[in-house]
Amino acid sequence: MTTAVGFRSERGPVLISLMVSSGLIAIDATVLATAIPTIVADLGDFALFPWLFSVYLLAQAVTVPIYAKLSDMFGRKPIILIGVGLFLLGSILCGFAWSMPALIAFRAIQGLGAGAVQPMAVTIAGDIYTVAERAKVQGYIASVWAVASVAGPALGGLFAQLDIWRWVFFVNIPLCLLAGWMLVRHLHENVQRRDHTIDYAGAILLTSSLSLLILSVLEGGQAWAWNSWQSLAGFGLGGVLLVAFVLVERKAVEPIVPLWAFTRRLLLTTTIIGLGVGALITGITSFVPIYLEGSLGVAPLIAAIGLATLTLGWPLAASFSGRLYMPLGFRTTARIGGGVTVLGAAILAGFAWYPSVATVAIAGFIIGLGLGLVATSSLISAQSSVEWNERGVVTGMQMFSRSVGSAVGVAIFGAIANSYFGDAADPTPDDITAGSAAVFVCVLGVTLAIWFVAFAMPRTPAAVAAERPASD
Repeated sequence: MTTAVGFRSERGPVLISLMVSSGLIAIDATVLATAIPTIVADLGDFALFPWLFSVYLLAQAVTVPIYAKLSDMFGRKPIILIGVGLFLLGSILCGFAWSMPALIAFRAIQGLGAGAVQPMAVTIAGDIYTVAERAKVQGYIASVWAVASVAGPALGGLFAQLDIWRWVFFVNIPLCLLAGWMLVRHLHENVQRRDHTIDYAGAILLTSSLSLLILSVLEGGQAWAWNSWQSLAGFGLGGVLLVAFVLVERKAVEPIVPLWAFTRRLLLTTTIIGLGVGALITGITSFVPIYLEGSLGVAPLIAAIGLATLTLGWPLAASFSGRLYMPLGFRTTARIGGGVTVLGAAILAGFAWYPSVATVAIAGFIIGLGLGLVATSSLISAQSSVEWNERGVVTGMQMFSRSVGSAVGVAIFGAIANSYFGDAADPTPDDITAGSAAVFVCVLGVTLAIWFVAFAMPRTPAAVAAERPASD
């Protein structure tokens, strides 16, 4: 069996490198939006700018399962270094992009790097920290996203205002070099080498099917109509390739996604929770600013307060979750978190027709607390249920499910909102309030679904899992 050990004396520097690596992905997810007008004014092709986001999310999502499996075969260190390297290359190329199509292509390279960095950071943390310690570590990593949610848009806006938008990408260069250097210097793995059989057929089929399906979800109702031949062909061919992938995996010696992962109730329930978490994050972060700016006419900075409270509550609860799941177990902690999330979503939906920054901020903080508990406990319970040589795949499933949930959330919530906004170039405050209220009701429905699935989780006492060493 393949095993790996991270030296405890190096854990502090490794954690810092993981936070820097996660910061790359977190900032890149938020910094670009505020610089888009300046980029379009420079490069042109306004109609193509949505692909800057779609191609990045697509490349990131479809590669997560492949990187996760390779990390179980060859170790985490080479995979995360490849991810940082690809992200560095993509950032440099984006900074020198001469046209919108070129920038889109280079964003895809960034996405390929992000697909390795995000799941590896979480997996490595699971390797070198005990079950009792992982909650606090996940809180640290989550805090990076909290800072990025505020710093990213501000930084992008500053670069745009100074007409130096290319530094949106160049700023990644020192961060990539720092993260790579710290990982090379401080992350040590003792991986027992053996011959492996790489599942090339499975990798090609999985990438192709997921690319078609996720692209169809992201672009449906935007680039083309849901009932268009593009959507039908994308979903149809993607579904056929996905069936072919399952058939291939049944006979593969070392499948990219082992089918046993879908037969264990714990992994199945935590993956479904991940889907809901991804959809929730998308629904709230996408529509709260539109809701407050459109219904109240507040400035974007004021509207960001609602999101700031969400990203503040998550790391606080994640850090605290260990004090709950160690004595109570993962399932009980996830149920508590699910209930708290429902409460926050109920406040958000119940007061949607009475727009208020304070109400949204309170609801966002409560939802953040709930998500911090349910997401952290479900992730760590999944990691703790397997050995080292399976942890990469399991963590990859969790990260991939959140990505898919985000893509599906964008499509569903966007369709709901557009049914109220219509084709109006400048929807009225009443239209925006009505559309946002409908979205928040759906957000409440998703929280209820997460809570329901948390009750279906099997009992997994954290105290028992903690008896094993962190490196397994």
